[in-house]
Amino acid sequence: MFLTITDLEQLHTEHPEWQMELVEGKIIVSPPSDYESEEIGTRLITFLNIWVMSRKLGRVTGSSAGFILPSIEEDDLEKRNLRSPNVSFVRADSLKKTKRDFVELVPDLMVEIKSKSDRIKPLEEKIQLFLQLGSTVGILIDPDKLTVTVYRINQTPVVLENGNTLILPDLLPGWELGISELWPPEFE
Repeated sequence: MFLTITDLEQLHTEHPEWQMELVEGKIIVSPPSDYESEEIGTRLITFLNIWVMSRKLGRVTGSSAGFILPSIEEDDLEKRNLRSPNVSFVRADSLKKTKRDFVELVPDLMVEIKSKSDRIKPLEEKIQLFLQLGSTVGILIDPDKLTVTVYRINQTPVVLENGNTLILPDLLPGWELGISELWPPEFE
């Protein structure tokens, strides 16, 4: 049975506590993220929002924001996917006013954060899908290896570690983030 966005919306109405995505006609239910991965995502959202909001550059969202993506192979509106990156950024000119629904667009920046139970390959495939559909940058954060990998279409991924700085001049000119700032602090 091939499910649609309408089916997912109905299921979400019945089970609002479930984190769901629609991938190639199948509904994927994700468990809650582990605490560390969620904290890393929240830290990144904070760093991005401080820069983006004060300059009115666009919108930053977390893992609950759903994006209705066009189908790669077909023009069938029923065969679109609904995906939710852990963190995303949409330029102001792409979404001038926020919506009280899923948005039909591809974010300019999408970020996946490897949780304890995730495998890298599906995360990389998700990033590549977003890039194929129009995202400018995809980022994979791996708390296990303390790395941040930056993906751009038709370019070799760039791996950043502690001591490196993440910059996104094509999206956020002037913004910089030391990789070590992403990792949650240890309190004494």
